[in-house]
Amino acid sequence: MDYEAVIGLEVHVQLQTATKIFCPCPTTFGALANTHTCPVCIGMPGVLPVLNRKVVEFAIKMALAVNCDIAPFNVFARKHYFYPDLPKGYQISQYESPLAEHGWLDIEVDGRTRRIGITRIHMEEDAGKLMHDENRPVSYVDLNRTGVPLIEIVSEPDIRSPEEAVAYLKKLRQLVRYLGISDGNMEEGSMRCDANISLRPSGQKGYGTRSELKNINSFRHVQRALEYEIRRQTALLLDGQDVVQETRLWDAARGVTFPMRGKEEAHDYRYFPDPDLVPVEIDSAWLTRIREELPELPDAKRIRLKRQYGLSDYDLEILTASRSMADYFEGCVAQFPHPKTVSNWICVELVRLLRQGDQEIDTCPVSPAGLAGLLEMIDNGTISGKMAKDILQQMYHTKKSAREIVEEQGLAQMSDESQLRIVIERVMEGHPKEVERYRAGKTKVLGFLVGQVMRETRGQANPKKVNELLEKALNP
Repeated sequence: MDYEAVIGLEVHVQLQTATKIFCPCPTTFGALANTHTCPVCIGMPGVLPVLNRKVVEFAIKMALAVNCDIAPFNVFARKHYFYPDLPKGYQISQYESPLAEHGWLDIEVDGRTRRIGITRIHMEEDAGKLMHDENRPVSYVDLNRTGVPLIEIVSEPDIRSPEEAVAYLKKLRQLVRYLGISDGNMEEGSMRCDANISLRPSGQKGYGTRSELKNINSFRHVQRALEYEIRRQTALLLDGQDVVQETRLWDAARGVTFPMRGKEEAHDYRYFPDPDLVPVEIDSAWLTRIREELPELPDAKRIRLKRQYGLSDYDLEILTASRSMADYFEGCVAQFPHPKTVSNWICVELVRLLRQGDQEIDTCPVSPAGLAGLLEMIDNGTISGKMAKDILQQMYHTKKSAREIVEEQGLAQMSDESQLRIVIERVMEGHPKEVERYRAGKTKVLGFLVGQVMRETRGQANPKKVNELLEKALNP
């Protein structure tokens, strides 16, 4: 029997606010353990949480970006469970009255566009972090992360393959970065994924028994974990066994999932409205202001750049990968108005340097004006395209301008016709047989003679000028 995977994702995104969701403690990543805490975030008796307004604004931005309906009235609830990194014994989240519902996000896989429904987006606080001693059976708790603001984005069970799951996650990360609400760094835990997966016979409408895969922290691990789980559940069903509803963990080293605990249902958490927090009311004026502040989002930007500059889909995928990359491209085009040339240099040469240096475009040592200046020097014949590749590399590593490098190293192309004619005459005299062959109709010899001129001038002759003058000399 053929089985179809039914996958839904719960994605937790840490918001890049300066302070935590209910207290003034900083949210900076990497601080010394337990230094960013206060009585509120560690749950001391008698304290009162105060909602961070910026958290609500960031959450609304994300909800609008994925086409959700925003609830004008939403409520925080207490989600009760015990864990060593949850000092209050409950997490402040949202349950019956979330911030936003009924959204969607389009993804593209293998040339097909699929619409993935989004059930809800709600705000909540993060828990702390356990650190396990590798040498002793001891664990430590770091509560710096306790109270860091999160949004949880819950998809509909519309995803049908591990590849679609990864495409959906990448699209979400791209959006949170465009919006400037999170860095989306899965390795540092600022974006984490729980995956719910079940199988059903192909064509069946109902759902099978699902497993939940907890806290997967990279795109590659999401894909591998789902692929393994599909194989595991398929083997059980073909053998006539039942899939157990449970929460499982992913062991990346062994490439397997393994049971963690029985899967909880909502009633296990004993939700009830938090008595210390008033309901959140979002009026139309506030919502309108936030909507007007939204940047141009990736899909809209891709359509506009294609219409405005006539770029290929491949180029657009790279240029709109991040808001900073798109801004870099348009900043360069504003000073060197040849979009296809700019795109080629960014997508090939600049991206290669960024990858080698493990850098993002935000920290690129070559500014848009710097790249535009280099391309202008190619365009006016000061340097060749081949020379420009080496100069760009030097610009990247030294932060000098193209003009500074050319002047310091004497790299400007030789374009003076009288000087080039002298070199051409010398080359023709030194290769009479090749000249004779060209004049006998073997025109491919021209490339050899051009190469000799370039060699004589140490690559500094203007190739276009050399071709023109050499052809004239060979055809008196």
